[in-house]
Amino acid sequence: MRQVFAYGGIAASVILIAFGIGAIVIGINGRSEVRDAIAEQNITATPDAPELSNGELKAGQPIKNGSEAKAFANVMEHHALEATGGKRYAEMGRFLTAAGKETNDENLAAKDPKTGQPVENGLRNLWVTETALTTALNTSYFAEQVAVFSIVMGIAMVFTGIGFLVLTLGGALGLVKVPGRKQKLEASAAT
Repeated sequence: MRQVFAYGGIAASVILIAFGIGAIVIGINGRSEVRDAIAEQNITATPDAPELSNGELKAGQPIKNGSEAKAFANVMEHHALEATGGKRYAEMGRFLTAAGKETNDENLAAKDPKTGQPVENGLRNLWVTETALTTALNTSYFAEQVAVFSIVMGIAMVFTGIGFLVLTLGGALGLVKVPGRKQKLEASAAT
């Protein structure tokens, strides 16, 4: 029965080490893929980015990783708030009246002379674009953090597997000689 537990311990150790290595590889690949995807977009920080990102970004700096993407998403949100007079999407009317005021009432909205449709509030639509872009940037930050977590967990699994392997080989099978172990066992058996 002792051998069954020993071989089970070895199998569990090998599985932990293998899954740990797999998690590390997946994490490294995921982190690299996020950074490649961000770099592909050729995003550069705006001149006001240093002050709006609390110094995380420099003017003209290429955005290359998740943390920089998150910082730039905050800059973009600030720009959208500036453009809309501090109003967010839900605080704005869907349409514009002939006088240029916001309204949600289609009957009060100015009509497009070509289509006859109500004139949409372009600044409200700006929020749709801003939200899509900042969501992508924030998601890249999240994805990079998940990749780092995968790497850390992989390392923990490898060390845990190695620890189980040492315990199994040294304890259950007695294959690993631990200095002073025999003397301690004999002393405890004598008492």
